Amino acid sequence: MIHHITALVAALAATARAQQSQAQPISDPGTYGPQVEIAHLYYDEWPTGIAVSRSGRMFSNYPPALEPTNQAYTVAELFSNNTERPYPSAQINSPPGGRINYTDYPPTGAGTPNYLVGVQSVVVDPADRLWILDTGRVATQNGTQLTASYGGPKLIGVDLTTDTIFKTIVFDPTAAPADSYLNDVRFDLSPSLTASGQGVAYITDSSSEGRNAIVVVDLGTGEAWRRLMNIPATQADEGFVPTIWGQPVYMNGTTGMPIGNVNFGADGIALSVDGSTLFFKTTGGREMYSVPTARLRDRSPFAEILARGAVGYLGETGLSDGLETDTNNMIYGGNIEDNSIGMYNPATGILQTFVRDPRFSWTDTLSVAADGYLYFTENQLWLGAGYQGGVNKRVKPYVLFRVKLPNGGMKITQSAPDTGNSTMRL
Repeated sequence: MIHHITALVAALAATARAQQSQAQPISDPGTYGPQVEIAHLYYDEWPTGIAVSRSGRMFSNYPPALEPTNQAYTVAELFSNNTERPYPSAQINSPPGGRINYTDYPPTGAGTPNYLVGVQSVVVDPADRLWILDTGRVATQNGTQLTASYGGPKLIGVDLTTDTIFKTIVFDPTAAPADSYLNDVRFDLSPSLTASGQGVAYITDSSSEGRNAIVVVDLGTGEAWRRLMNIPATQADEGFVPTIWGQPVYMNGTTGMPIGNVNFGADGIALSVDGSTLFFKTTGGREMYSVPTARLRDRSPFAEILARGAVGYLGETGLSDGLETDTNNMIYGGNIEDNSIGMYNPATGILQTFVRDPRFSWTDTLSVAADGYLYFTENQLWLGAGYQGGVNKRVKPYVLFRVKLPNGGMKITQSAPDTGNSTMRL
């Protein structure tokens, strides 16, 4: 009997060992959330931004300050056969004499208010008008970023029914210093916000040279001013080192250049549905902040101090580039280190993963569209020469993805204010 029991125990142990040897350790599934669709493939220039109109027209921009090979155009409309066409025309994308002003020493970006120099963002506003945010900055072929000249930094409004420019706001150096980098913009067209009745724009200045801020623009008068200047919330975290696809990432330029940290300031920006709160993040950290928009619009002598005191810390929500809001008041942002897009609920303060995919590596710009999809660019920014010792390791095509928003989320809409064609130089 004892012999039979011993044999049975041995057999059971052998079976358990066999089952254990066949078992696999748990692993990261790599994906999460709804189906991800490819909306466009970029085979030509290197993109950052995406904007989608109510009718489904798509627009992207291609900043020459971040990629010197972006020369043919800096804004284009996207088409279904994975091609792009300069927008609103090839002419406006080609400044006379080029994008660099060599008559200055050292050279600067071209100061051409009627031409596009170095566009960093395109956004379709709540009234279905396209706005083009021009930094006025470009880079030389070796990647050296040049400062802007007056006439370069500007905000241009385009009527999508006629494909014509209806407004150009040229920023003076107090609103956009020569070393500024106007990055992203959001709009509130409520007529009660300003005496002009045409609403306001909020712009992030992510300049790696350090003078970071939120720029506020009266869309009626063109007047612009800076808030939250050089405070910790708008500046990159000292010594910030992100990890992407398992690799620590530094800014190290070409071979022999000093190695530095990723140091982009205020970048991603989003508005609450009611327009009362602005959410923003740097691309040199993982924290998200908020501020009442009334404090940003305040023009009193104490406005800057009061705005700084009103900034709220919302916690770490991952390394993000762009941010976006839907009609459910959810704040979406790339979580670059996790190959995902996060969904932050201001009502609870909770961050959730919305969608995750191993094809994501640098989620740049997000755009909520009228079709109920979230569109976003994946452009491999971190594999560019400026992060890889002067060697460009990006692999075309770059990708525009889209994914259906949860709970019927849509683009926030407003009526267009009454406006005439104008160019404003302040």
